[in-house]
Amino acid sequence: MTKPLMWIWLITFFGVLVWSAVAPKDYPTWMLEVSPALVGFVLLALTRHRFPLTTLVYVLILIHAIILMVGGHYTYAEVPLFDRISELFGGTRNNYDKLGHIAQGLVPAMVAREILIRNAVVNGRTWMNFFIVCFCLALSAVYEMLEWGVALVSEEAADAFLGTQGYVWDTQSDMFWALLGAVIALLVLAKPHDAQLRRFSESSPMTPRSG
Repeated sequence: MTKPLMWIWLITFFGVLVWSAVAPKDYPTWMLEVSPALVGFVLLALTRHRFPLTTLVYVLILIHAIILMVGGHYTYAEVPLFDRISELFGGTRNNYDKLGHIAQGLVPAMVAREILIRNAVVNGRTWMNFFIVCFCLALSAVYEMLEWGVALVSEEAADAFLGTQGYVWDTQSDMFWALLGAVIALLVLAKPHDAQLRRFSESSPMTPRSG
């Protein structure tokens, strides 16, 4: 990622973070929702020089972080735009959390894809795609167990954090949307990602090439 793009990335990330932190719906929920974005930022900062990523993956991570911050500010069940979308189509449920779970599958799938290809971890794209989908489903399951833990510890925080909105199959549907996000990533973004990986490999000779 070029320096101008890096500065745009940083300004956008911290701009949305500051906005999100100003008078959110509930600060404990805000911390729970935004903490993955903050952890991700720390990891990116620590690996920026040792293992820089392609621009596509950095942009996807930023989009995912923004989704988390918006959800943290309003809570996933009360994002105004998605309330209006629900009313427009005659629905009764705010589905912003489903967008979050699609991103939960799509973005980690691309991060995993880049790591696996550049380090030549798996031979063959079919097996690689299989392991990426399995990884994303496992990640989604871990997140659902985290939500379960929060629900056991604090019923009040759980209502905002889980955002089930009375839907009995919320956990299963969350994992389905994460699975769908991972599949979309592999079907739609593989070619542009491969193109960026080739350019990235040519400009960084020390980076392992894909098999």
